Amino acid sequence: MRASSTGVPRRRPRRTAFAAASSAALALTLLGAAGAQASPGAEKGPHAAEAPDISVAAVQQDLKDLQSVAEANDGNRAHGRPGYKASLDYIKEKLDAAGYKTTIQEFDNNGSTGYNLVADWPGGATDSTVMTGAHLDSVSSGPGINDNGSGSAGILETALAVAKADLKPSKHLRFAWWDAEEEGLVGSRHYVDSLGQDEIGAIGTYLNFDMIGSPNAGHFVYEDDPSVEAVFTEWFQSKGIETEASEEVNGRSDHASFKDAGVTVGGSFTGAGETMTQAQADKWGGTAGEPYDACYHSACDDLSNINEEALDLHSDAIAHAVWELSS
Repeated sequence: MRASSTGVPRRRPRRTAFAAASSAALALTLLGAAGAQASPGAEKGPHAAEAPDISVAAVQQDLKDLQSVAEANDGNRAHGRPGYKASLDYIKEKLDAAGYKTTIQEFDNNGSTGYNLVADWPGGATDSTVMTGAHLDSVSSGPGINDNGSGSAGILETALAVAKADLKPSKHLRFAWWDAEEEGLVGSRHYVDSLGQDEIGAIGTYLNFDMIGSPNAGHFVYEDDPSVEAVFTEWFQSKGIETEASEEVNGRSDHASFKDAGVTVGGSFTGAGETMTQAQADKWGGTAGEPYDACYHSACDDLSNINEEALDLHSDAIAHAVWELSS
């Protein structure tokens, strides 16, 4: 996640999505009173298959491999450094083998070549695309395993789960890994700027995942569109977790490039450098008065800096949102 240049703003109250089901319940009651019998599942209609459980062991293995990339390349995976391109090549190889159509988009940033990786899953209506992204670059001071190896690995394993299931969604699926986010969202802005208005309009939803394994994890959901927000909040509620909206993420990750272009955005987040409150610690089992990630933008953001439980939970949330929104 890009560092804030203006400090951390105050939180706004969390919005909660409620399902308006009273009229449907009344109709079913009346039907029952009349002796009518509804067909099983008829009240729901057609829906997508349930998303698979994403193996946290597979996500952790990706993080181990990204750590190894950093160790072989001056301890980081930063934009313009060899560790970034090696990280991109690692992910691209997996996607190519799984049947994705991959594209590398090059751009210039202050004399360094940047590389975005975009992967399209065959099929689905291309005029209604669900796009899922994460930045792949680290800061130069460390390997960036939580920020943002975690999000990069989470969406990679979701993309591979799509291929394993041979998913045939009604909407087109696209995944992306951005370069130079830490330089000011440069890669994602370049991508959005390269699109025509029709191409931007075809992206129905952009989902962003930046830091999903913070050691002192919070459970945050992006606050933009109520229907997309509800896909996450209701899923977390089904796991017994009450989420919050976070001001900390606003404008500081790649979803901002899409939101500025009028695209609906969403995502989840486990917190960066802000401090956990006592109320949050009571709710989530964390430590009050400590940052969500004490190694944020530091050399210690390595494999030891990952909360496996949070990583597992938010990786599954990614898959749920992709399956749900693409049906």
